Amino acid sequence: MELNADPQELSKFSELAHRWWDPHGEFKPLHAINPLRLDWIDRLAPLRGRRVLDVGCGGGILAESMAQRGAQVTGIDLAVKPLKVAKLHAIDAGVTGLEYLEVSAEDLAQQRPAAFDTVTCMEMLEHVPQPDSVVRACAALARPGAHLFFSTISRNAKAFAFAIVGAEHVLRLLPKGTHEYARFIRPSELARACRAAGLEVIDLQGLQYNPLTGRYWLSGDTSVNYLLACRKGA
Repeated sequence: MELNADPQELSKFSELAHRWWDPHGEFKPLHAINPLRLDWIDRLAPLRGRRVLDVGCGGGILAESMAQRGAQVTGIDLAVKPLKVAKLHAIDAGVTGLEYLEVSAEDLAQQRPAAFDTVTCMEMLEHVPQPDSVVRACAALARPGAHLFFSTISRNAKAFAFAIVGAEHVLRLLPKGTHEYARFIRPSELARACRAAGLEVIDLQGLQYNPLTGRYWLSGDTSVNYLLACRKGA
């Protein structure tokens, strides 16, 4: 199977790997939104005692926090340097119940089908050539009755203005070139891919940001950043 990854994207995030756990650096937005997405996941599918897979885990911000909530977490990514950072940070923080693997979702789906109670794939789909393939792999990795969580960016003029012009060029919340507009995914498109993979959409939330206060919150506005939750049929 041809690898569903963009070498430029992998290189981009690998070059910033050493900055992943700096809450004031390039990944500041991930640190800021992590409590919101963590609580959202934990509310819909309590993490304690669950076998959780984090697809596109990067430096491990979400994976580590889910392990701290009592989950048995596997984080996967194809960018080697962020994975090394994730492993070292977990050791340094004394976090257990956590493993990191350099493998694609598609390959792991063949190795461990229906192995996980919860699957998360956050801020990742907009960085791969074939997001539908990742969604199908996530569905295959989930056991019957499992919950799956995705987050990405919608594709419209407002999203371009906020996520690229605003976040990367004006406010400099993210490095320039972090996102490519053509790869943004409308909520309807992601929901369609989930349903095609045998998943039922159970929740959709928007993620908003106030640049004056620096505050993020969940809302009903899914026009830019959004989170989508699914359940796999029993």
